[in-house]
Amino acid sequence: MTDLALTDRLFFAHTGMDRGRVEALVSEALAGMDDGELFLEYRQSESLALDDGRIKAANFDTTRGFGLRAVAAEAAGYAHASELSEAAIRRAAQTVRAVASGYSGTMAEPPSGTNRSLYTEENPLGFVSLDEKTRLLTSIDAYARSRDPRVRQVMASLSGLWQAVEIICADGSRVADIRPLVRLNIAIVVGEGDRMETGSAGAGGRVLYERYLDPARWMALADDALRQALVNLGSVPAPAGEMVVVLGPGWPGVMLHEAVGHGLEGDFNRRKTSAFSGRIGERVAAEGVSVVDDGTLPDRRGSLSIDDEGTPSQTTVLIENGILKGYMQDRMNARLTGAAATGNGRRQSFAHAPMPRMTNTYMLAGRHDPKEIIASVKSGLYAVQFGGGQVDITSGKFVFSAAEAYRIEEGKIGPAVKGATLIGNGPEALKRVTMIGNDLALDDGIGTCGKDGQSVPVGVGQPTLRMDGITVGGTAA
Repeated sequence: MTDLALTDRLFFAHTGMDRGRVEALVSEALAGMDDGELFLEYRQSESLALDDGRIKAANFDTTRGFGLRAVAAEAAGYAHASELSEAAIRRAAQTVRAVASGYSGTMAEPPSGTNRSLYTEENPLGFVSLDEKTRLLTSIDAYARSRDPRVRQVMASLSGLWQAVEIICADGSRVADIRPLVRLNIAIVVGEGDRMETGSAGAGGRVLYERYLDPARWMALADDALRQALVNLGSVPAPAGEMVVVLGPGWPGVMLHEAVGHGLEGDFNRRKTSAFSGRIGERVAAEGVSVVDDGTLPDRRGSLSIDDEGTPSQTTVLIENGILKGYMQDRMNARLTGAAATGNGRRQSFAHAPMPRMTNTYMLAGRHDPKEIIASVKSGLYAVQFGGGQVDITSGKFVFSAAEAYRIEEGKIGPAVKGATLIGNGPEALKRVTMIGNDLALDDGIGTCGKDGQSVPVGVGQPTLRMDGITVGGTAA
């Protein structure tokens, strides 16, 4: 069954709405506008959480609704409802037309179509029973406790989502997408004496649950969470000061996502509130640094066959060999700046208007062996995993805490450290990259990005990086 055949059933056959009348309502609502669309969504989601050997929470939810948007110049009218009916869409149409106020625009061309599918259309919630999911979580608990007597607490959670969307444009053209998403998370607390530390690991993507029912996969995650916790249990206070910092591959790309990626989104640059505004063609990073946003990677958490405006996702080169090449664009900001939409118009749900957002954002590999990079550092910090972080888009300033980090001493990885915080400025930090590894890795599929109150799944990645002169906040006396 094609996407449109399935969404026809969900949004029309099952609701009693007539497609022709709905298309006419959309066309009438958007007459004289510059852009807009009707976004229809059906979503099933569930989650199970285990703590101390018992299921502590189990949730299941089904939602459906629509969002209607009309765009006139820089103004956007948006109305949404969880009621799928022609009457509700008609009321929404009357509301969104308020942004016109005598304005008369020329409707933009609708998004180009695509038959590409980057992931399965199957519903992960329908193939694995609740008993199997419960057994998976309890098996993780038992396995982790059997690995080391210092394990004090095990927390594991499994979540799944199946989302169907259809987008109808003013000219009646329509596109659809079916999006699965699953995620498994494990956190382990270990203790020795009065000291306790935590380690965590997770994985996910636009796949089915079966991938994580495989013992080889979930045991590897549990082992990694336990390893991290035990490393932290033996850690010493982190040093402080300006030093060489080596970032590990994969998940440390979250710093790139936060400190640089948001600053390359089209809305911030159109409003000139980003540290990268107006700098296309300029050097913004060290030679060899290339960054892309790629929504076309099969099965990845941040991937989309089409974005939430109907534009096919693509690979967008943001920085090439240190030179700023472009921004991530939704349709409105692209139109207002004379650029092309890049498939980055995203929204959390039908209740939210789209805006420019990242998909899978990562730095390309370089030529250095990771061992060579470590060996080049006389004294510094090796950050393998990150926890939370904050960034100011306008200034580019960031603060990130390292969840797993080590001293580097005389070209060798030394003791684990606790409490290391990286402090800097995103554009300046990119210029401090002096060595780029040949070991590009993407994260395991756990990223969620927040912006203006909306959360969407994303991916990050990078190779091993050496950065010179980075400020580290530590806890060593």
